[in-house]
Amino acid sequence: MASGAQTVTNIANPITRVLPAMTAVMALTGIAAGWLQSGEEYLVPDSGPGYWLGIGGSLAMLSLLIYSFRKRYRSARVLGSVRFWFRTHMILGVLGPVLIIFHTNFKLGPLNSNVALFTMLTVALSGVVGKYIYGKIHMGLYGHTAKAEEILAEAERLKDELGAELNAAAFVAQEMNAFSNSIKDKAPKSALGSLLAGAVIAVRARTMRMHLIAEARRLIRIEGRALGWSWWQRREKLNRITRIVRLYSAAVLKAAELSFYERLFALWHVLHLPLFFLMLATATIHVWAVHHY
Repeated sequence: MASGAQTVTNIANPITRVLPAMTAVMALTGIAAGWLQSGEEYLVPDSGPGYWLGIGGSLAMLSLLIYSFRKRYRSARVLGSVRFWFRTHMILGVLGPVLIIFHTNFKLGPLNSNVALFTMLTVALSGVVGKYIYGKIHMGLYGHTAKAEEILAEAERLKDELGAELNAAAFVAQEMNAFSNSIKDKAPKSALGSLLAGAVIAVRARTMRMHLIAEARRLIRIEGRALGWSWWQRREKLNRITRIVRLYSAAVLKAAELSFYERLFALWHVLHLPLFFLMLATATIHVWAVHHY
């Protein structure tokens, strides 16, 4: 098992939050730039680059099935790793809709094309929601499924990094231990109960984090003056305690959210798959209609 610091750091790693946001910003920037140029009619759906953008977008969306196929059948490992196809699935899930939007040149068309377009956009939005929920129940973007007991156990190990040489560290460790004991064995049975309990724990964890950091700062200032520490020494000790408190708080929040998001992800999965096949059906009808009328 990974060390507590490693796994919990993965929970709070800003890179796992920034990369999806950067992808969204890039996609939205490209769409905005295309929309501003749409009046020039550089792209038309019936021919030229606009037509091939539609083909490319359709193939990208169809290729999303490869991830499900690879994940379900071990015999398909010749296609590549599940992690690779998960990453590809995420990229194509953004690229496909963007290509289709450019294919339409930001204009509505006949009924069959409009139905296909809005079904695809619904699936894309559902995918964004699914990605958010997925991140809540996994350790990082491509990590294993998280378990509340594992997260809390590893968060407890963070207390060992505090040491016992500081009054502030001893106080923080004591408060973290008390907080952990107060939330253990209180998992609600229902989704609504999980949501409410998670909200309460989230507020308590953030309040605890602010309180511990403020109190650690006060204790280090008092102890530092008594022992003649420099400003840099006091700052370094406070930064170490602050880092551990933030990681611990992130772990507690992750554990509190798990029960609710696990139920929500199961429901999302039931709804997302029929939407995806509906999108394939409407796209097929659209392509057939375009080439036969």
